[in-house]
Amino acid sequence: MQFNNQTAIVTGAGQGIGAAVARLLSAKGARVLVSDLSADRADCVAREIGGIAHQGDLSDPSVVEDVVSAAERAFDHVDILISNAGFALGEPDGPASQKDAHWQKSWDLHVMAHLRASRLLLPSMIARRSGTLVNIASAAGLVSQIGDAAYSATKHAAVSLAQSLAIEHGADGIQVSVVCPLYVATPLLGYSEAEKDLPTGVITPESVAEATLEGIVQGQFLILPHPEAQTYFAQRASDTDRWITGMQRLRDRVMAQADGTDPAALHKFI
Repeated sequence: MQFNNQTAIVTGAGQGIGAAVARLLSAKGARVLVSDLSADRADCVAREIGGIAHQGDLSDPSVVEDVVSAAERAFDHVDILISNAGFALGEPDGPASQKDAHWQKSWDLHVMAHLRASRLLLPSMIARRSGTLVNIASAAGLVSQIGDAAYSATKHAAVSLAQSLAIEHGADGIQVSVVCPLYVATPLLGYSEAEKDLPTGVITPESVAEATLEGIVQGQFLILPHPEAQTYFAQRASDTDRWITGMQRLRDRVMAQADGTDPAALHKFI
C-alpha cells in the first residue's frame, strides 16, 4: 500500500501519537483531516502539514458525523481512518470507585467513536473495495492497566471491535488494524513533546507512527510498537492465574513507591 494521494482522518491528532501519525502520513503524500478536542492544537498541526482542522468531542455522535462529512466534502472520499482520540484519568480507589459518567465517556470515545465513524465510511469503502480502518488502542487492551479499569475495559473492547470488523469486512477489501503500544511519551503519561531523554521502555510518538504505517503497509492486524507486548499477551493467555498474581505484586510495589497516596497514578503502569 502506498500513502501518496490517499486521504485520511486522524483523530486525537493535535498532539502525541495522533499528531505524529498525521505528520508522517502527510510526509508520505497523504491528505489529512486533523481532528482534536482542542481547536488550537488541531489548527496548529493542520497548518504545519497543509491539512484540514476539525475541532470536537468525538464521544458525541453528531461530532463524529460532522468529522466524516467534513472529510468527504474536502476529499470526496476517505481512504484511511485512524481512530486515536482517547483519555485516561485513573480512579480514586479501585475499579468500582469511578462514576458512571467516566465509564460512559471511556466507552463512547474508545469504542463507539470508532464504530460510528466506521459505520459512516464503510458503505463507500465497500463500494470501492478499498479502505483502511485503524484503531490506536493500547497494550491495556491485550493485558490490563493498573489504576484505570474503565480505560482497560474499553481498550479491550476496542481490540474486540477491530477483530470483528476485520473478520466481517476482509472479503470486502477493507484492511483493519489495531495498534497496541505500551508506554509512549505523550501528555497522557505526563510527557511533553520536547522530552527526548526517555526511560527504558518508553518510546516516542514518532516510533508509534512509524510502526503503525509500516504495519498498514504489511497488512498486519495486530501492530505492536513494543514487541515485548506480545510476550505479556502470551503469558496472560497461557497462565492467567499466575499473571494475575504477578500483577497484584506489581500493584503493591507501585503503591509502596507512591506511599499509597496517589492511587490514580497507577494508571501509568501495566
